[in-house]
Amino acid sequence: MKVGMIFECGPGGADKTVCIHLAKRIDPGIQTEARTLDDKPNLIANCGSAAAELFKDGCDRVVIVWDSRPAWPDMESKPCLKKERRAIYDSLRGANVQSERVYLVCIMQELEAWLLADERAIGAVLSSPAHPVAIHRRRKVDQIPNPKSVLNNIFKEHKGRRYVDRIHAEQIVKAMPDLNRLRRVKTFHRFALKVADVEL
Repeated sequence: MKVGMIFECGPGGADKTVCIHLAKRIDPGIQTEARTLDDKPNLIANCGSAAAELFKDGCDRVVIVWDSRPAWPDMESKPCLKKERRAIYDSLRGANVQSERVYLVCIMQELEAWLLADERAIGAVLSSPAHPVAIHRRRKVDQIPNPKSVLNNIFKEHKGRRYVDRIHAEQIVKAMPDLNRLRRVKTFHRFALKVADVEL
Protein backbone atom coordinates (compact mmCIF):
# COMPACT_ATOMS: atom_id res chain seq x y z
CA MET A 1 0.00 0.00 0.00
CA LYS A 2 1.17 3.50 -0.85
CA VAL A 3 0.22 6.21 1.63
CA GLY A 4 0.45 9.91 0.95
CA MET A 5 1.04 12.25 3.87
CA ILE A 6 0.60 15.99 4.16
CA PHE A 7 2.39 17.98 6.87
CA GLU A 8 2.55 21.56 8.20
CA CYS A 9 6.36 21.71 8.07
CA GLY A 10 9.18 22.20 5.59
CA PRO A 11 10.78 19.40 3.54
CA GLY A 12 13.18 18.46 6.36
CA GLY A 13 10.70 19.07 9.15
CA ALA A 14 10.33 16.93 12.24
CA ASP A 15 6.68 16.03 11.59
CA LYS A 16 7.58 14.48 8.26
CA THR A 17 10.66 12.54 9.38
CA VAL A 18 9.03 11.23 12.55
CA CYS A 19 5.75 10.19 10.93
CA ILE A 20 7.40 8.46 7.99
CA HIS A 21 9.71 6.57 10.35
CA LEU A 22 6.76 5.52 12.52
CA ALA A 23 4.67 4.47 9.52
CA LYS A 24 7.43 2.09 8.43
CA ARG A 25 7.74 0.68 11.94
CA ILE A 26 4.02 0.05 12.03
CA ASP A 27 4.13 -1.63 8.60
CA PRO A 28 7.61 -2.26 7.11
CA GLY A 29 6.06 -2.86 3.67
CA ILE A 30 4.38 0.50 3.45
CA GLN A 31 5.35 3.01 0.77
CA THR A 32 5.08 6.69 1.58
CA GLU A 33 5.06 9.94 -0.34
CA ALA A 34 4.87 13.31 1.39
CA ARG A 35 3.89 16.90 0.72
CA THR A 36 5.07 19.60 3.11
CA LEU A 37 3.06 22.82 3.26
CA ASP A 38 5.21 24.83 5.71
CA ASP A 39 2.63 25.92 8.29
CA LYS A 40 -0.91 25.27 9.51
CA PRO A 41 -2.71 28.05 7.57
CA ASN A 42 -1.08 26.88 4.34
CA LEU A 43 -1.88 23.23 5.11
CA ILE A 44 -5.53 24.05 5.74
CA ALA A 45 -5.83 26.16 2.59
CA ASN A 46 -3.88 23.93 0.20
CA CYS A 47 -4.22 20.36 1.45
CA GLY A 48 -6.86 19.68 -1.20
CA SER A 49 -4.55 20.31 -4.15
CA ALA A 50 -1.72 18.45 -2.36
CA ALA A 51 -4.00 15.45 -1.80
CA ALA A 52 -5.05 15.51 -5.46
CA GLU A 53 -1.37 15.35 -6.47
CA LEU A 54 -0.74 12.43 -4.14
CA PHE A 55 -3.66 10.44 -5.54
CA LYS A 56 -2.46 11.24 -9.07
CA ASP A 57 0.94 9.81 -8.05
CA GLY A 58 -0.69 6.50 -7.12
CA CYS A 59 -1.37 6.81 -3.40
CA ASP A 60 -4.12 4.55 -2.07
CA ARG A 61 -4.96 6.92 0.77
CA VAL A 62 -3.83 10.25 2.14
CA VAL A 63 -3.26 11.15 5.78
CA ILE A 64 -3.19 14.83 6.77
CA VAL A 65 -1.23 15.46 9.98
CA TRP A 66 -1.11 18.71 11.93
CA ASP A 67 -0.72 19.96 15.51
CA SER A 68 -3.61 21.36 17.52
CA ARG A 69 -1.30 23.83 19.23
CA PRO A 70 -0.27 26.73 16.99
CA ALA A 71 3.44 26.81 16.28
CA TRP A 72 3.64 30.60 16.40
CA PRO A 73 2.41 32.83 19.24
CA ASP A 74 1.10 35.49 16.87
CA MET A 75 -1.74 33.37 15.50
CA GLU A 76 -4.87 35.45 16.05
CA SER A 77 -7.14 32.92 17.72
CA LYS A 78 -7.00 29.77 19.77
CA PRO A 79 -7.05 26.57 17.71
CA CYS A 80 -10.47 25.03 17.12
CA LEU A 81 -10.34 21.49 15.83
CA LYS A 82 -13.92 21.62 14.53
CA LYS A 83 -13.22 24.73 12.43
CA GLU A 84 -9.91 23.35 11.18
CA ARG A 85 -11.50 20.07 10.10
CA ARG A 86 -14.30 21.94 8.32
CA ALA A 87 -11.79 24.14 6.46
CA ILE A 88 -9.73 21.08 5.48
CA TYR A 89 -12.79 19.33 4.06
CA ASP A 90 -13.66 22.54 2.17
CA SER A 91 -10.16 22.48 0.64
CA LEU A 92 -10.59 18.83 -0.35
CA ARG A 93 -13.96 19.50 -1.97
CA GLY A 94 -12.51 22.48 -3.80
CA ALA A 95 -9.91 20.17 -5.34
CA ASN A 96 -12.51 17.48 -6.17
CA VAL A 97 -10.88 14.99 -3.78
CA GLN A 98 -13.07 12.22 -2.37
CA SER A 99 -12.74 12.59 1.40
CA GLU A 100 -13.48 8.88 1.99
CA ARG A 101 -9.85 8.17 1.09
CA VAL A 102 -8.44 11.03 3.17
CA TYR A 103 -7.85 10.71 6.91
CA LEU A 104 -7.21 13.52 9.37
CA VAL A 105 -4.86 13.19 12.34
CA CYS A 106 -4.58 16.20 14.63
CA ILE A 107 -1.84 15.72 17.22
CA MET A 108 -2.74 17.01 20.68
CA GLN A 109 -0.91 19.36 21.47
CA GLU A 110 2.05 18.99 19.12
CA LEU A 111 4.45 16.34 17.82
CA GLU A 112 6.66 16.53 20.92
CA ALA A 113 3.83 14.98 22.95
CA TRP A 114 4.51 11.74 21.09
CA LEU A 115 8.22 12.00 21.88
CA LEU A 116 7.58 12.63 25.58
CA ALA A 117 5.59 9.39 25.69
CA ASP A 118 8.80 7.34 25.74
CA GLU A 119 11.23 8.48 28.41
CA ARG A 120 13.56 5.58 27.52
CA ALA A 121 14.21 7.04 24.07
CA ILE A 122 14.82 10.55 25.40
CA GLY A 123 17.25 9.15 27.97
CA ALA A 124 19.06 7.17 25.28
CA VAL A 125 19.55 10.28 23.12
CA LEU A 126 20.82 12.33 26.06
CA SER A 127 23.09 9.61 27.46
CA SER A 128 26.77 8.98 26.86
CA PRO A 129 28.74 5.88 27.89
CA ALA A 130 30.17 7.77 30.85
CA HIS A 131 26.97 9.58 31.81
CA PRO A 132 23.73 7.61 31.46
CA VAL A 133 20.60 9.75 31.73
CA ALA A 134 17.33 8.55 33.25
CA ILE A 135 14.18 10.53 32.49
CA HIS A 136 11.06 10.11 34.60
CA ARG A 137 8.02 8.77 32.84
CA ARG A 138 5.17 11.11 31.94
CA ARG A 139 1.60 10.00 31.48
CA LYS A 140 -1.22 11.73 29.57
CA VAL A 141 1.35 13.49 27.42
CA ASP A 142 -1.33 14.78 25.06
CA GLN A 143 -2.61 16.93 27.93
CA ILE A 144 0.72 18.72 28.51
CA PRO A 145 0.07 22.34 27.37
CA ASN A 146 3.49 22.93 25.77
CA PRO A 147 5.33 19.65 25.09
CA LYS A 148 8.13 21.28 23.08
CA SER A 149 8.97 23.55 26.03
CA VAL A 150 9.06 20.54 28.36
CA LEU A 151 11.42 18.71 26.01
CA ASN A 152 13.55 21.82 25.66
CA ASN A 153 13.90 22.04 29.46
CA ILE A 154 14.92 18.38 29.64
CA PHE A 155 17.65 18.95 27.03
CA LYS A 156 18.94 22.07 28.79
CA GLU A 157 19.01 20.28 32.14
CA HIS A 158 20.91 17.24 30.94
CA LYS A 159 22.92 18.54 27.99
CA GLY A 160 23.09 22.29 28.48
CA ARG A 161 21.64 22.90 25.03
CA ARG A 162 18.25 23.38 23.47
CA TYR A 163 16.09 20.75 21.85
CA VAL A 164 16.10 21.28 18.06
CA ASP A 165 13.15 19.50 16.48
CA ARG A 166 14.61 18.96 13.01
CA ILE A 167 17.62 17.20 14.61
CA HIS A 168 16.48 15.60 17.84
CA ALA A 169 12.92 14.49 17.04
CA GLU A 170 14.08 11.83 14.59
CA GLN A 171 16.86 10.74 16.97
CA ILE A 172 14.33 10.22 19.75
CA VAL A 173 11.83 8.29 17.67
CA LYS A 174 14.59 6.05 16.27
CA ALA A 175 15.75 5.36 19.84
CA MET A 176 12.33 4.01 20.87
CA PRO A 177 12.91 0.31 21.57
CA ASP A 178 9.26 -0.44 20.77
CA LEU A 179 5.96 1.39 20.37
CA ASN A 180 4.46 0.22 23.68
CA ARG A 181 4.64 3.66 25.34
CA LEU A 182 3.52 5.52 22.24
CA ARG A 183 0.52 3.35 21.53
CA ARG A 184 -1.12 4.67 24.73
CA VAL A 185 -1.38 8.13 23.14
CA LYS A 186 -4.78 8.45 21.45
CA THR A 187 -3.64 10.53 18.50
CA PHE A 188 -0.80 8.13 17.71
CA HIS A 189 -3.24 5.23 17.91
CA ARG A 190 -5.39 7.06 15.35
CA PHE A 191 -2.33 7.68 13.18
CA ALA A 192 -1.46 3.97 13.16
CA LEU A 193 -5.03 3.04 12.29
CA LYS A 194 -5.34 5.54 9.45
CA VAL A 195 -1.89 4.90 7.98
CA ALA A 196 -1.94 1.11 8.02
CA ASP A 197 -5.28 -0.15 9.40
CA VAL A 198 -3.37 -1.32 12.49
CA GLU A 199 -5.07 -1.50 15.89
CA LEU A 200 -2.25 -1.12 18.44
